[in-house]
Amino acid sequence: MQDKQVKIAILSRNRKLYSTKRLVETAEARGHKVIILDHLKCDIVIEKDKPAIFYFGEKLHDIDAIIPRIGASVTFYGAAVVRQFEMMKVVTAVESQALVRSRDKLRSLQILARAGVGLPKTVFTNYSREVKKIIESVGGAPLIVKLLEGTQGYGVVLAPTKKAAESMIEAFHSMKARVIVQEYIEEAKGADLRAFVVNGKVVGAMKRQGKEGEFRSNLHQGGSGTLIKLSKQERQTALTAAKVMGLSVAGVDMLQSERGPLLLEVNSSPGLEGVEKATGKDIAGSIIDFVVQKIEIENKRKSSRRNLKSNA
Repeated sequence: MQDKQVKIAILSRNRKLYSTKRLVETAEARGHKVIILDHLKCDIVIEKDKPAIFYFGEKLHDIDAIIPRIGASVTFYGAAVVRQFEMMKVVTAVESQALVRSRDKLRSLQILARAGVGLPKTVFTNYSREVKKIIESVGGAPLIVKLLEGTQGYGVVLAPTKKAAESMIEAFHSMKARVIVQEYIEEAKGADLRAFVVNGKVVGAMKRQGKEGEFRSNLHQGGSGTLIKLSKQERQTALTAAKVMGLSVAGVDMLQSERGPLLLEVNSSPGLEGVEKATGKDIAGSIIDFVVQKIEIENKRKSSRRNLKSNA
């Protein structure tokens, strides 16, 4: 690891969040300079050969890398800020295109299916009236109905019976709410796996169990996380998912089923608190080390290009 201090900007709207604080503490402990930027307060200046970002009236400069922590509700502007930093030749832990791709649930599922990753049976329609056929396509009730814009377990509903499923789907369609209908994996018993991937390696994994009577395992919904050792197939599924989504930092959520691991979602801004507490591992350190390594590689490339130009 290089001795030279680097300057890292963490794009976060709340400096008090566990993940933000851990990244700051870890980077500073390694001797690096860290600043926190609220990406919604960044002003983007678009000009030929002179891309720039102003923050509260001051032009940002000398930033070596950014670590985006972009919330789903502000993906559009957050991704634009990340893209601007990329135009300024600043290294990023998560690339803008991968960020946008990961937030499109339907596109993500299509990409993952094409890559041969196991998935629960899923149906998406343009407000089709063939509701009975949709329910049959995922194996009948019980089934899961998910809002395409939902996060952290919000907008996810379990339909226990065929009649309830019909009512839910028709209600969402009447409100012009975009939903996907998904097979319910009963043997998962309200639990899922979260594998944390950094730079092509699984650096931590936990099993998240929903509280009693709750089918959603999200920690935001009161679930609990415990350390787990992934099977070879589960580990490979997580690595493949992160790779095809183009994410160097990702939280990969899977269900354990009778037909092997089934992928639920690939998160481009996964929280650190649950997985660090469950595993006891320094996940923040893995992210910082990856970013610094990426800076080193980019600096070497720049140096090589300069040498080639000077020798031409």
